[in-house]
Amino acid sequence: MIRRFPARPSALVVVLHGGQSVSLQRPHRLRPAYLRMVPIAHMLEGALRADGVGVGLLRYRYRGWNGAQRDAYQDTERVLDEMSLRHPGVPAVLVGHSMGGRAALHAAGHPSVRAVCALAPWLDGSDPVDQLSGRALLIVHGVEDRMTDPRQSYSYAVRARDVATRVARFEIAGEGHAMLRERHTWSTLTRRFVAGELGTEPLAPELDEAYRLGPTS
Repeated sequence: MIRRFPARPSALVVVLHGGQSVSLQRPHRLRPAYLRMVPIAHMLEGALRADGVGVGLLRYRYRGWNGAQRDAYQDTERVLDEMSLRHPGVPAVLVGHSMGGRAALHAAGHPSVRAVCALAPWLDGSDPVDQLSGRALLIVHGVEDRMTDPRQSYSYAVRARDVATRVARFEIAGEGHAMLRERHTWSTLTRRFVAGELGTEPLAPELDEAYRLGPTS
């Protein structure tokens, strides 16, 4: 994992890239799924550095989720365990795109996790929500996404509202899966959510309103 951690971080953010349904190949740092999360990690590191927040971009062992193996989730859990040993009691926020969003949601039950931001998450209706108890959740999805289904993330947000402390979901008109057309919107929502949940800046009004209104389709 690429780490940008202070010696004594006040909080930690783990950024999770996308992947494939099934693959035992090694992820490469030049593949689009990894590269599209590099700017997100850099943006968060720059925005949160002054508050002592560490940011890390995880590269999985394999490109694939691989069914019941849930390899991306297993890698996320392992990193969270390692960070908890090195920085006991320090809260973490997970930020994932596509398969990384799914990994972040599955790993939300780790004791260190305070909040999860899932960008265009890959979901199929079977993903659990109970692990989000006591956590805040933000889901952002492009309306024109043809790789992952916005309807699935809406359904997930509705189910999660019964257990999570706060749930917000945004749709971005005209945007697809790669987060290229409205990059500023994706980045701004992500930064404001992470900073608001960690308390490094006031909660953004649009998030406060979204929490009160609940998931919208």
